[in-house]
Amino acid sequence: MNGLAVPAGPVDPNILVLGIGNLLWADEGFGVRAVQALHAGWQLPPRVSVVDGGTQGLYLLDPVCAAQRVIVLDAIDFGLPPGTLAVYRDDAVPVWSDQVMSLHQASFQELLSLARLRERFPERITLIGVQPAVLDDLGGSLSPLVRPRVDEAVQLALAELADWGVPATPRAAPPDHLLSADALALSAYEGGRPSAAVACRVGDARFLNQVHGPEAA
Repeated sequence: MNGLAVPAGPVDPNILVLGIGNLLWADEGFGVRAVQALHAGWQLPPRVSVVDGGTQGLYLLDPVCAAQRVIVLDAIDFGLPPGTLAVYRDDAVPVWSDQVMSLHQASFQELLSLARLRERFPERITLIGVQPAVLDDLGGSLSPLVRPRVDEAVQLALAELADWGVPATPRAAPPDHLLSADALALSAYEGGRPSAAVACRVGDARFLNQVHGPEAA
C-alpha cells in the first residue's frame, strides 16, 4: 500500500510532518491526503521533512526519534460529529493511555512509547485529526464530510509550523517529486476505481459470494 516516502535530497530531520493512514479504507486515508496536499501546495525549508507514513507503524520509529518536533495528521476517533477537526498538543497526545483516539492507536502509541523509552521523544508533538464518517468502503476515497477538512488541516499544520518559526511559501509550480506512487495520487486513485456494480465495496467479493451465496442458504 502507500508507505514511507523519502524526500529527494538531503533533509535536516529537525521537524517531521507525518501523515498516517490507509488510503484503501475511505476516510482512514485522511492523514496521507493531508500531507500530500501540504507537499503539493507549499514549499518548506529543508529542515522540515514531510512524509507519507501510510500504515508503516513501527517502521516510522527512527524518523520520529530523529525529529525534535513532530506534527501528525490522522483520522482519529474522539466521539465528535463526523468531519470534525481537532488538535492535540504535547501531553494531550496519548502515549501510555487506555483512551482510544487514533484509528492506528496500537501501532502509533506503541511507537511514541518506544521513543520515550529510548529517551528520544520529540520536544514538541502536535496531532491534527479528523473524525471519520466512512470507513467500510473498501477502495473508497474520502467521504463528502471529510474531504473539505483536508485543506483546513493543511492550514492548521501551516499555523503550527509558523508558531514554531517555520515559514511556508506557496509553490509556483508542482514539486519535483511526489510523496506517494503516481497511482495513489487522489485523481488517479479515484479515476481508476471501478464502479460499485463491478467491484465489491465491503470486502473480497469471492469470499462474500462463498459465504452468502446459494450454497449458504
